[in-house]
Amino acid sequence: MTTTVACAQLDLRVGDVAGNLAAAEEAIEAAAHAGARVVVLPELTNSGYVFETPAEARALAEPVDGPTVTAWSAAARRHGVTLVAGLCELDASGLVRNAAVIVDPTGTVRAVYRKAHLFGTEKDFFVPGDERPPVVDIEGLGRIGTMVCYDLEFPEWVRLAALAGADLLCAPVNWPLFPRPEGERPAEAVRVQADAAVNRMYVAACDRTGTERGVRWTGGSIITDPDGFPLAGATPTDGPTLLLAPCDLPRARDKKLGEHNDVFGDRRPELYG
Repeated sequence: MTTTVACAQLDLRVGDVAGNLAAAEEAIEAAAHAGARVVVLPELTNSGYVFETPAEARALAEPVDGPTVTAWSAAARRHGVTLVAGLCELDASGLVRNAAVIVDPTGTVRAVYRKAHLFGTEKDFFVPGDERPPVVDIEGLGRIGTMVCYDLEFPEWVRLAALAGADLLCAPVNWPLFPRPEGERPAEAVRVQADAAVNRMYVAACDRTGTERGVRWTGGSIITDPDGFPLAGATPTDGPTLLLAPCDLPRARDKKLGEHNDVFGDRRPELYG
């Protein structure tokens, strides 16, 4: 039995909390109506990304029991989906975090992850997390893990989620558009394909679209299978886009490469230290 996974690539605006929430709720509904059981939203969906000052980021940060996640939880429950979404979070200690939440179909927040690897000027606005990426077992679905954007570029971090049993790694991302040779796809998407292939698991990375305060986003959302091949999003797209892909999540538990090899069984950790 396959599970339809959706990435809802959105055009968000920094500071437009109400507009961003409306876009997210509309996308969740559209994904559910299209048959999705897992929906991934971009990084920092509630707040937007390109902050001018730390004070602006703090003003837009919300606790996990705040209005945005409360609304997301209601939407997940209403539509019977598992939701993974990026949040500008104000944690219980008053620290501002670049976070992601996993909300199950009952509307329960099952995990909160704080981005461990901060990119560019994010270090001016956020405190990095120091907890491993969570993996949550969703009844009747499979094991869902999450991390955020730049975390995907650290193979040892992605491997932790895979070793913890993730069938599907969901990553809210914001990929700025960088120059690349003509005809080439975004390097970030290529790395996602590599993450999937070397760990034999599904990966869904949900990007932004549009331009925010002079930063243009790649629109490179992608869903890959355990061989690393794109199931949806093989090339970047402009504008809001709903990617949908059927994923046979139990397939990710078979780490064999043919008759003679197993990507986990063939590891030699005693040599890696």
